[in-house]
Amino acid sequence: MTSSIPAGARIEDETLRTIHHQCRAAAADLPEVGMALDRDPDSIPDFLHLPAFRILKDSAMPREYREPENLLGVEFAGTCLENAVMLEAISYGDPGTILANQGPGLSRDLVIALGDQAQRDTFFTALVPEGTWSFFGLTEPEKGSAALELETTLTPAGEAGHWLLNGEKRYVGNGARSQIAVVFARRAPGPWGVEAVLIDTDHPGFSGELLPMIGLRGARISRMRFDNIPIAPEQIIGRHRPPSRRGLYGALQALFRFRPGLGAMMLGQAQAVVDYVLNARPNLTGLDLLRLAEANDRLAAVRRQVHDIAIEADNGVLNSHRIGAVKMRAVRVGEQTTLLAAELLGPAALVEHPWLEKAYRDMRGFEFMEGTTNIHKLSVFQGLLKGDYFATAPSAAA
Repeated sequence: MTSSIPAGARIEDETLRTIHHQCRAAAADLPEVGMALDRDPDSIPDFLHLPAFRILKDSAMPREYREPENLLGVEFAGTCLENAVMLEAISYGDPGTILANQGPGLSRDLVIALGDQAQRDTFFTALVPEGTWSFFGLTEPEKGSAALELETTLTPAGEAGHWLLNGEKRYVGNGARSQIAVVFARRAPGPWGVEAVLIDTDHPGFSGELLPMIGLRGARISRMRFDNIPIAPEQIIGRHRPPSRRGLYGALQALFRFRPGLGAMMLGQAQAVVDYVLNARPNLTGLDLLRLAEANDRLAAVRRQVHDIAIEADNGVLNSHRIGAVKMRAVRVGEQTTLLAAELLGPAALVEHPWLEKAYRDMRGFEFMEGTTNIHKLSVFQGLLKGDYFATAPSAAA
C-alpha cells in the first residue's frame, strides 16, 4: 500500500505527513476487516486490538484520557485538518471500520467545548475501557436532524432542576450498543429551549434496537427510546453556560466540525476504488485511462476543498453553506468513481469483485449522513442569496 501524499492535499508540515503515513500503514489490515464486518457487524470486538482502531480511539480522546503508547509517533492536537488527513488515510482501507469503532464519536467536540470538568471526566472516563461506545442522539423518526423541531422532551420532575427524558431517536450510529450518550431534547419552546444531556444507557427506561442496513453495516444504525429517564442538573451539558451557548449551539458545533472529516472518508474510499481499478486492469489504455485520470483529478480538487474548509474551521470560520457544498461534492465524486469502476471492470464487475461491490454500497450510505444533497443545495442557495456563502469572518458558533 502506497503512502505517498495524495494530489490536492494540504499536508504541508511534518506532523501531517507522519499522521498520513502511519494511518495509511495501519489501514492495510482494514479491507479484510471491512468485509468481515459487512458479514457480521457484531464481530467488531475481534478487531479492536488492531493499530487502526487504537489510533482512531486514541486520537478522539483528550490528551489526559489517552493510552500511554502513541502509535502515531507525533502529538495529535485534534484539529479539523489533522482529523481529515487521518480519516482519509484510514478510509483508504475501509471507512465502515471508522464508524464501527469504539470511543466518543460525534459527541467528542460537544463535550470538550461545552462540558464542565466533571462532565468531561464522566464522559471520557466511561470510554477508556476497551469495548465501550457512545452515541450522539439528535435524529428523530418524524423530524430527522431538524434540531428546532425536536419531539424528545425534558419535563420537570418534582425537585428543582431535575427532569424526565422521554422520546425516541432513530438512524443513530452505534445507538443500541453504546454505554454512554449525549441526547438532545426540548425543555421549552424556541431555539434556546433545546438541551444536550448526558445519559447512561443502563437505566431501565432506555431501550435500543438495531435497524437493517445495506451499506456501512458496521455503524449499527439504531432506534432508541427513552421512557421517564431521570436527568439531574449535572447531566445538562454546559449547565454553567447561558441557554444560547449550549444545546442547539453545541449540536451545530459538532455537526459542522465533523463534516470535513466525513468528506475525507468518502475521498479515502474513492481513492482506493481508483487504485483498485488500476491494479485489476494494469493495461488500461486510451479513453478508459483518461476517464480514470479525470476521476483522480476530481478527487484531488475535492480533497483540496475538504482541507480548505478544515483549515477554516481550525481558524474559527464555520461557514455552514460552504461546508455543506463540500460534503455534497464529496458524495457526488465518490458515487461517480464507483460507477466508473464498475463500468471499466465489465458488466459482471460487482459479482466478480466482492470488495468493489461492498464499496459501491458503502459509498451510497454517505448521502444520508450529515444532510442529504438536496438539503445542502438549499443551504448553498440560501447562502448565495444572503451573501453569506463567501463569508470568512470567524463564526459566532466557533
